[in-house]
Amino acid sequence: MSKAVYDTRFFIEHYYAKDEKILQKTKEELRKTKQRYISAIVLHEIYQLTLGKEGRETAVLRTTLLEKDFRIVDVDAEIAKRSAELRHKYRTSMADSIIAATSLSLNAICFSDDPHLKGIKEIKTKWI
Repeated sequence: MSKAVYDTRFFIEHYYAKDEKILQKTKEELRKTKQRYISAIVLHEIYQLTLGKEGRETAVLRTTLLEKDFRIVDVDAEIAKRSAELRHKYRTSMADSIIAATSLSLNAICFSDDPHLKGIKEIKTKWI
């Protein structure tokens, strides 16, 4: 695969899955993808989750590595408007609509098993 946007749920599996097979699948997926993107909202969610589970030092380290390994996509005017349209149409959360709009603006597949994202017809989703 050449281009993908990763949802927070992908990283939850990558960092916290107890099943070694899941970890191998996430690692394999990351190796295969040439252009890897995450929305700034995913960075926020991963920082917040890690802060609560493992503390500030790990949250800083983890998000610093994400910034190094992924292109972080900010919420610009185009993404904000697309997100609002998707949020209105599908009655989804702001975070999910921003991630979907990011995927749509990049014309990239969205890696997620989130049923809210899978229900957005304008984007393609894939799971491990």
